[in-house]
Amino acid sequence: MRQPYTSGEWIVKPGREAEFIAAWHEMAAWSAREIPGALWGRLLQDRDRPNRFLSFGPWASLEAIDTWRAHPGFAEGVGRIRPLLESLQPSTLELVAEVG
Repeated sequence: MRQPYTSGEWIVKPGREAEFIAAWHEMAAWSAREIPGALWGRLLQDRDRPNRFLSFGPWASLEAIDTWRAHPGFAEGVGRIRPLLESLQPSTLELVAEVG
């Protein structure tokens, strides 16, 4: 099995970027603390479009991702973030190549 990742493209309502970063960090920290198989997470901000963010992180297994998404804490965390967003495009990915 290839390494699974989750990713999200987050378009934040202008002026709400700092709130979004704090809410994303809170949810990511909860995930790492509470969900076995959550390895780490990164959040990147677009320099040209500061309200656009990309998040990604690896998981121990697809089952760990399913457990995370089914947990009530996931719905609560996303529920706190949604009012800050214009849109969200989540993805589940598999590692197919790397360098370094």
